[in-house]
Amino acid sequence: MANIFTRIKNAVEADLHDVLDKKEQKNPIKALNQYLRQAEQETEKVRRLIDRQYKLKEEFTKEFEKATHFAEKRLNQAKVAEKANEVEMFEFAMKEHEEYKNRADRMKVSKNEAIEQLDKLEQKYEEMKHRLKDMHLRRMDLMGRENIAHANHQINKVMQHSAEEPYSRFSEMERYIEGLEYKVNQSYFRSTFDGKIDKLEKELKEKEMEI
Repeated sequence: MANIFTRIKNAVEADLHDVLDKKEQKNPIKALNQYLRQAEQETEKVRRLIDRQYKLKEEFTKEFEKATHFAEKRLNQAKVAEKANEVEMFEFAMKEHEEYKNRADRMKVSKNEAIEQLDKLEQKYEEMKHRLKDMHLRRMDLMGRENIAHANHQINKVMQHSAEEPYSRFSEMERYIEGLEYKVNQSYFRSTFDGKIDKLEKELKEKEMEI
């Protein structure tokens, strides 16, 4: 039990910043995920201990009630044997009564200890769940910051292609589009040139005929 609580203390109650330390600088999300997995494993161990402690408490309670029942039963039987002057039966019943009574006393102590330990485990379990929740929120915060950092890096990569021309990529795109527009216009001009010449030639002939 002591070893488990030692691991719980090391895995859960340790300062998060001390645990991550240098690892967080290199890969904070990976380091935090590993820390969370360890903490979740320890939390699951405590949950299983709590389940086991519940069963022990129930067993101690049953044994206590059973021993108490038989102690009272043997005491009543001893009274009957005493009235009937059955010495041997009286002695047997009283011996059994003492044995059951001692057992009931031991089971009562064990039951109370089990209840006390169960209360401590449940309190620790609740503390661990709160700490895990805090760490999950911490991870969300780190993931958000990491995402923003990556986004800003990509934006800077696009916007700051060079120190002299921060918008060079956009300028290159504009020049490329202008070049496409020029080529389109030139192609259109060539495709309509023959038609325009034919029209001018026709108009000139018509004017010569009029003269």
